[in-house]
Amino acid sequence: MRRLPLAVGIVAVVALAAGPTRADDDDGIGKIRIGVPNAVTPTPGVAQPSLIDPDFAVQVVATGTDPLENPSGVITTFGRLATGVNTVPDINTYLKFDHDPGGPAAGFNYGRNFLYQGHENGGNLAYVTRINLDVLDPAHRITLLTPVNSAGLTGFNRIDGSTWDPFTNTLLFTEENNGPDLNGTGRVIQITPDWPPVLNTLEAFIGLGGYEGIHPDDKGVIYLQEDIGGPTAPAGTLATIDGAPNIPLQRARQPNSFVYRYVPNNPKRLENGGKLQALQVIIDGQPVTFGGTAVANLVADIIAPTQRKLHTPGTSWPIKWVTIHESHAGDTAPFVATSVAKAAGATPFKR
Repeated sequence: MRRLPLAVGIVAVVALAAGPTRADDDDGIGKIRIGVPNAVTPTPGVAQPSLIDPDFAVQVVATGTDPLENPSGVITTFGRLATGVNTVPDINTYLKFDHDPGGPAAGFNYGRNFLYQGHENGGNLAYVTRINLDVLDPAHRITLLTPVNSAGLTGFNRIDGSTWDPFTNTLLFTEENNGPDLNGTGRVIQITPDWPPVLNTLEAFIGLGGYEGIHPDDKGVIYLQEDIGGPTAPAGTLATIDGAPNIPLQRARQPNSFVYRYVPNNPKRLENGGKLQALQVIIDGQPVTFGGTAVANLVADIIAPTQRKLHTPGTSWPIKWVTIHESHAGDTAPFVATSVAKAAGATPFKR
């Protein structure tokens, strides 16, 4: 099985990039040579135009109203609930199998090429779909992998990141979820690829976080990036920055997201326990840490010179990985990675 480096964020349409290749292309799928001029929109309300690299073309492979072959409860189409609520299919993972993994229709040939995506919506109705790229029949083209329970819910919220783990031979999805205290409540969801899929969650090992990006390295270590916006400075807050007084902070937010890695005891089975570590950055000889939730502390974090140095392009700083939790096979108790990372002195980043 092979995972290609493809990630497309969409609302109601999934676009699969594919096109001509050149002799020097990595993996035979083309190199992305151009992009938008600014990652951040320079003018509020004016979006950057979409650009497609000459090595690629865009092809629509699914729309929000496409039917699911196995609807469940209010989850009846690819990107729209039966209640009329549109969902947000998020990060996509493309897999090419060496066999047909099967599906709800026994004996049907589902092909070898699949695009997986989690749907980032709330109400305990986030879900995971699989687009069967070799299938033309609309009755079998899109498969639901997470049916509802007896209460009509999936129990998942804001499924965002996705990846393939070649050590466990499973798909990993993340929940980008947090509570009112701005600490994570999202889990890592593990799904087996063959039909019927087997699901389990890993909060006893990787903890609860506002997880977004997830990816294994070549040793089976799982890297995760959190995406939780911190509290905003109170209206009317002014600060002195670099000697300039009365700088308004009304839109500034405290850094509140952490970078993690899970070092499993056995890369082939994440449930055998391991170490969850959080990244700590050292600037001017001191670790950059979370200051606290009091207004004075969050303002201090917002205007901290170390935070501005941390986000200055072209700079480089020493790091260390701080172990914030150790787990073992058989553990069942969840823990909140965000709050533990704060207490352990890991470095918070802006989302």
